[in-house]
Amino acid sequence: MESYQSKAQLLEVQMIVRHLDELVNTERDVEWGNGQSRRFLIERDGMGYTVTDTIVHAGTESLLEYTNHLETCYCIEGEGEVEAGGKVHPIKVGTIYALNENDKHYLRAKTDMRLVCMFAPALKGDESHNLSDGDSSCY
Repeated sequence: MESYQSKAQLLEVQMIVRHLDELVNTERDVEWGNGQSRRFLIERDGMGYTVTDTIVHAGTESLLEYTNHLETCYCIEGEGEVEAGGKVHPIKVGTIYALNENDKHYLRAKTDMRLVCMFAPALKGDESHNLSDGDSSCY
């Protein structure tokens, strides 16, 4: 009968474990246009999706469009709203929104908002938005 230790050695589990503090002021800490995005998982991590801890600055409005990625965001701090297809949806702690059609959308922050965001497929890691030209910004 195999011992527990030899079974564990056979599995050779590979796991990614990161703390937010490890991302601050690194290449994974990206000023995205109207806030900061700390990217826990990116393409080179090999998971196939990205997870971020994203801050959206109070009083900002961002016209966004992800033509190459699907995006889902879960609010863990603050409040604001997302508008897509002419419908405005409030965002507060505990709200999730998912853009399943590469939707062009406005993201507005009433207060500083903190979102946990997922992107599929994964971001390369250095993407940011150009919000100065008045058109939707995408990557």
